[in-house]
Amino acid sequence: MAGVVCATLILIIEALLQPDFLWAAPDGTHSLCLDFTVKSQSRPGESWCEVQGSVDKTTFLQYDSESNKIKPLGHLGREVNATKTWKQLTETLRELGQDLRTILLDINLEQKTARGPLTLQAKMSCHLERKTHIGSFWNFSIDGQPSFCLNVMHMEWTVINPRARWIKEKWKNDKEVREHLRKVSVGDCTQWLTEFSDHLEEMPGRELSCHDIAQQSGKDVGVLF
Repeated sequence: MAGVVCATLILIIEALLQPDFLWAAPDGTHSLCLDFTVKSQSRPGESWCEVQGSVDKTTFLQYDSESNKIKPLGHLGREVNATKTWKQLTETLRELGQDLRTILLDINLEQKTARGPLTLQAKMSCHLERKTHIGSFWNFSIDGQPSFCLNVMHMEWTVINPRARWIKEKWKNDKEVREHLRKVSVGDCTQWLTEFSDHLEEMPGRELSCHDIAQQSGKDVGVLF
């Protein structure tokens, strides 16, 4: 039952975070979402890691490994890109991208698939209600297949694709991996969201639409696998 609850919460959060709608969070409630797309191999000049970040449906950053830079997007991105928190976020995104690629390479070696290199998408989100942390989640897809999720509040893993069970068990038993995922999604993410939400509350009420995001970022960082 607990696993079903975790999966249901993930689906609800993802629905709220979809970029096809204008959405305003209830007063005092804020969410930060980071979407990673990581490939074990890439062509020359092609990024092996791309990240899109949003706060309350406002897309405010885009990162790619080819340039190794974070691009601020929209008013919120411009407001926070000179802060100490932005610098910390930049360094963390680079480290997380490298860590996720190492994990993906390990999966690729274990799987030895005939289809070639795999792709990993990792969605991290954290949520505040009146400055109080109310939840953090990781959701993983491997080669286009939703695989497993982690409810960080309870350190509870839920397998979505039975073929990914061995990966979940490996990560669950790896203390370093567990602590890293927990630290980033609870400690770091909550700190970033607390500061960014202060800036967001000072902004005009209009949120970025899907069309706005496409115009500002030049491309959509979606599921590539």
